[in-house]
Amino acid sequence: MRITIVGGGNVGTQFAVHCAEKEHEVIIYTSTPNIFRKHLNIVDETGTTTHKGDILYATNDPGNAFYNSELILVTIPATMMDSIAKIIYEYAPKTAVIGVVPGNGGSECAFKACIERGNVFFGIERVPAIARLVKKGETVRSIGYRNELHVSSLPIVNVEKCCDLIADIFDMPCVPIPNFLNLTMTPSNPILHTARLKTLFKDYTDGITYDSVPLFYEEWDDESSQLLIACDEEVQTICKALPKFHLEFVKSLQLHYESSTVETMTKKISGIKAFKGLVTPTVEINGKLIPDLYSRYFTADFSYGLTIIKQIADFAGVFIPNIDATIQWYNDIAIENKEFQFKDYGIYDTYSFEKFYLQ
Repeated sequence: MRITIVGGGNVGTQFAVHCAEKEHEVIIYTSTPNIFRKHLNIVDETGTTTHKGDILYATNDPGNAFYNSELILVTIPATMMDSIAKIIYEYAPKTAVIGVVPGNGGSECAFKACIERGNVFFGIERVPAIARLVKKGETVRSIGYRNELHVSSLPIVNVEKCCDLIADIFDMPCVPIPNFLNLTMTPSNPILHTARLKTLFKDYTDGITYDSVPLFYEEWDDESSQLLIACDEEVQTICKALPKFHLEFVKSLQLHYESSTVETMTKKISGIKAFKGLVTPTVEINGKLIPDLYSRYFTADFSYGLTIIKQIADFAGVFIPNIDATIQWYNDIAIENKEFQFKDYGIYDTYSFEKFYLQ
């Protein structure tokens, strides 16, 4: 197949290698095409090459990137989905299959016009493995590969086809999910990151600085776990209020991390090997630290993560005090908050919401 990967970062490079290894024709659409080598590698935690492949080329020209593409895999942040969806609509054929990873962040709404003209659209619930660039344009480290991937599509009739595509690329079982809303509601980063940030910077206002800030995961604490569990339980309440959508695949983080108490959750998250050493997003000013409000942890996980869950709760008529308070905290400190709104895509009420997600 002729496959275009959108994004040359951690996940984009990982996907490009797996696709190229299967001898597909791979093009990477990136803002920095000149740094990409033809030969790309995936290494494990020891630096040993585990996967490798040759791409056709990297480009920042949308005509060269999407012309005649059969499969387009989008790996960029949710904040960029609207702009890339417009480009793909203009340059890619309507026969192209479009996939996004991860599948939350409102990408299905950004690609609404592509779906309506006939493009097959799907999302992968979570990334296949944790990926971190070793050298951009050349090598990425991927560890902790999942046992299986979860995929859903809009409309749902295409889900088996999309599962087959991804299963073949990654040599990994792929489970079809009965409704795309399962991906939209996945409480990974939109709950995990936001709960931690609110706890770490709960007293932050303009002018406050910090001498030091704990590591994001490795020094995770009970207060963060308490808010995480509270928000996670509110997500499950929303799911139970929407039986038409078969949201049984929205897995509780308490099940995902096998931790049902505050103490066990703290121990679990702080002990995850792949998360060791990851820093909290901050900016240094005159030797002091403040939260990096331009980090994706803020701009994507609040405005294109938790905000979406909040709006779905409103459609379902569910009270979510912990999520509401977390969003309000962010709104009080945000520099500029361009947030996702269902109404921007013609989804105003329960009727239009159901019409879109039940197709």
